[in-house]
Amino acid sequence: MAKIQQKSPDADPGLAHPSGDHRFKMLDASMKRQRFQPDALIEVLHTAQELFGYLQDDILLYVAHGLKLPPSRVYGVATFYHFFTFAPRGAHTCVVCMGTACYVKGGETLLATVRACAAGENRESGENGPFVSVETARCLGACGLAPVVVFDGEVCGTVEPALAEARMKGWLQHGPG
Repeated sequence: MAKIQQKSPDADPGLAHPSGDHRFKMLDASMKRQRFQPDALIEVLHTAQELFGYLQDDILLYVAHGLKLPPSRVYGVATFYHFFTFAPRGAHTCVVCMGTACYVKGGETLLATVRACAAGENRESGENGPFVSVETARCLGACGLAPVVVFDGEVCGTVEPALAEARMKGWLQHGPG
């Protein structure tokens, strides 16, 4: 793994990161706004994920160095919270609720259908990265609408597997985004 150099807080703000990636400069600015305080870890990780799309190992190490934290603490926090991701997300996302009400009303079957459909669409799309990302949630708080699926940020209740499959196949016909 390449060694990552962190600018000191008093370094010239006009200098770019050694990689030439301007996003590191923006991440540095976020850490500086937080005064490089270790307590700002979650906020800095959110910023890093917004900038890079997901948290790679080198970014986690960069944040650890910048906040003067052990890498194990940064990794532990990042893996504990479900809103951090460690792989590129697809052009479309599908979040299946696996809370008790959703599970009892067919959430497991719905999830299997969504995963199978996503695998097929990812193969058909022929793109380098995933076209559809499938995620699960412990509970989305819409138990009266169980089972619940969130398609690209839109919460849909009482979703049957056939409806989920049709919705996802529509993504492939309309392309990414």
